[in-house]
Amino acid sequence: MTELDYVPTICPYCGTGCGIYLVIKDGAIVGVEPWKEHPVNEGKNCPKGRNAYQFIYGEGRLEKPLIKENGSFKEATWDEALGLIADKLKGADPSSVGFINSGRTTNEDLYVLQKFARCVMKTNNMDNSSRFCHSTTVPGLLSTVGAGVMETSTISIEKADCIILAGVNIHETYPLIGRRVERAKEKGAKVIVIDPRETITARIYADIFLQLNPATDIALLNGLIKIIVEEELEDKEFIASKTSGFEELKSYISQLDMSELEQITGIPRDLMKEAAQAYAKAERGCIIFNAGIAQHAQGVGNIQLLADLTLLTGNQGRPGTGVNPLRGHINGEGFGDMGTVPVFYPGFVPVSGVAAKKFGDLWGVDGLPADPGIGYMDMVENCSILYIMGANPMMSAPDITRVRGLLENKDLVVVQDLFMTETAKLADIVLPAQTWAEEEGTVTETDRRVQFMNKAVEAHGEAKPDWMPFCELAKIMGYEDKFTFGSAEEIFEEIRKIVPTYTGITYERLKKAGGIQWPCPSEDHPGTDTMFADGKFKTPDGLGHFQVVEHKPPAEPVDDEYPYALATGRVLFQYHTGVMSRRTERLNYEVLSAFAELNPEDAKKEGIVDGEEVIVKSRRGEIRPFVKLTEEVPKGMLFIPWHFAECAANVLTGPSAGPPSKMPEYKYVAVNIEKGGE
Repeated sequence: MTELDYVPTICPYCGTGCGIYLVIKDGAIVGVEPWKEHPVNEGKNCPKGRNAYQFIYGEGRLEKPLIKENGSFKEATWDEALGLIADKLKGADPSSVGFINSGRTTNEDLYVLQKFARCVMKTNNMDNSSRFCHSTTVPGLLSTVGAGVMETSTISIEKADCIILAGVNIHETYPLIGRRVERAKEKGAKVIVIDPRETITARIYADIFLQLNPATDIALLNGLIKIIVEEELEDKEFIASKTSGFEELKSYISQLDMSELEQITGIPRDLMKEAAQAYAKAERGCIIFNAGIAQHAQGVGNIQLLADLTLLTGNQGRPGTGVNPLRGHINGEGFGDMGTVPVFYPGFVPVSGVAAKKFGDLWGVDGLPADPGIGYMDMVENCSILYIMGANPMMSAPDITRVRGLLENKDLVVVQDLFMTETAKLADIVLPAQTWAEEEGTVTETDRRVQFMNKAVEAHGEAKPDWMPFCELAKIMGYEDKFTFGSAEEIFEEIRKIVPTYTGITYERLKKAGGIQWPCPSEDHPGTDTMFADGKFKTPDGLGHFQVVEHKPPAEPVDDEYPYALATGRVLFQYHTGVMSRRTERLNYEVLSAFAELNPEDAKKEGIVDGEEVIVKSRRGEIRPFVKLTEEVPKGMLFIPWHFAECAANVLTGPSAGPPSKMPEYKYVAVNIEKGGE
């Protein structure tokens, strides 16, 4: 009988960081078993975690480099492919080159990419696909508490006695974090859900459900703040000693009319009052948010007001408190830590001449870029050379018909991925990458938890870890002595020297279940469960800064021609652009194709019946999903998941974006709907 081997690792899907065992037989993964002693999930897994390996053996897995000639791909050697890339990069102006990366890759992959971009190409033009989830989070939280990260741990959530779930369908998208909310609720915590849709989260968790009109979050949050202040429920001592800007906020909200806020949001004043009192009176109030709040042109303001609520009530610096973003990717925190963004060097050091000199000295390279680079969509539009690692803009970017035209007219597009994705089909050179189970490395989960992933099986074909092609390109281009890494651990040792919050973290320490939450300044430090526990925020003056935010209507409001507000999002059994989940038979079977959720009263008005094909149109294009009638969506709203390439929701979404985040308005798109016909 062939022996089975059990290799501990981390689920490759969302940013929760659940531990799993990969079951190995004859050198192949044959199953997943629970990792019962792992503190994050305690042996429980969601459907994606229970089926985390099948996509590795999915049809069409890339095996060799491919070069496009006369419109068709031909197999090539690594030397041929990298030689062509290097030839193009050698003569390129730094401003013309952009690097798009993904939160599906490891810290080591991301660190080497940004080092190559800055040391070899002398550009800060790099950005991560997580921009489309949390580019509003960072400016929103930097301006208030000084750090755009989750403040508590996912484990400590169950210590809260009031939890606000703002724009997050946690039961479907983060089930094991949802389990912590359930535990808190069982202990007596009140749960407040803010969402235009009556999701399963709202139905089974909510003690108070604030079903607001789409894109009216700012008006609602201002209403909650106004009630807390008028009823004198604020934490006066905390405000006086640890914050600034309260009087300006108080003056502004005093001018707001509650009747007008009721009308804008659709939420009765008494229900707002009930929610405001529950949160303000809680000993430990915890706010958890995600895309439903963040993916708006006004997303920065939404998040600033969530932070205002925590400052107003003193819900900061203790386990089970704070304002806490959830990350959608396995390494959704690590990409920022590693500096693979246009405005930060590693460790969130702002790009500047001083930073360029500092990192130039650390790396022994002159001439590092001192000015911020450009972001994801600006690179897609303006860079003539794009290197795309693990991202799929032809599914995740807004207005993908336009994106297609832009990608088709580049001088060079390189895609490094597992499969021939929708974006890879448009590339000039495609490089095969290894999956998380074929290489070792680290990821940093939603609560700043750095975890180690073991190599479980050998690589598929000639696939390489994502960091290795950049080292080989550096060698070709004359920087061999700066990229001498021979393993992921060697890369991580350099990360520890470069990023202070990682200094005390080692591979040896990480091989124990549970990982370590940064900041971890020394090897005898246990890691940091709760941010700001010392009473000081990460702002220059150490204070929390209240922000005044005014409600504004969406950039593209509904009208007679486009009378419905569309929100896009995720479902339990699929994941992001479908690269992994749609190549997993057990997951794909559950939700096979795109659908549009529509309220039955709207369906009756439009003459549409449940299950029929419909045409959904925006000002940019149209798609044909089948319709699913449900009262989960209110009248005047549609919901469409965005996992399905053959019916891609981002055909409909537009470029409207609010500064400084440039976040597309994924949660409010003006559309119409009609019968599909023949």
